[in-house]
Amino acid sequence: MASQSRSAARIRRHVRVRKNIAGTPDRPRLCVFRALTHIYAQIIDDEAGHTLVSASTIDHALRGQMAGKTKTDQAKLVGQIVAERAKSKGIDKVVFDRGGYKYIGRVKALADGAREAGLEF
Repeated sequence: MASQSRSAARIRRHVRVRKNIAGTPDRPRLCVFRALTHIYAQIIDDEAGHTLVSASTIDHALRGQMAGKTKTDQAKLVGQIVAERAKSKGIDKVVFDRGGYKYIGRVKALADGAREAGLEF
């Protein structure tokens, strides 16, 4: 059997995790997507199928703050911003969905930033 690509293996892991994790209106899902140069975070209510809050390194409001920072520092800042935006909408508890990525590096930094800003998961 041919070996899978890294992205296909990540998608398989993500599907396996998503069988058990779902965002509800009272506890939505914090979903992370990691690209080579950027990182994206969304808070999603899966029952309604709506994105409630989002933040990323390509956000116009954050572009100025990203200059000169490492990708890990950028991820932490994205975590803090998504948590602040969630708090302003009355969301304080979420379920963390690492998107099939290992909980290390930028994914961990984003989670730590969100926790520091007051999001519970």
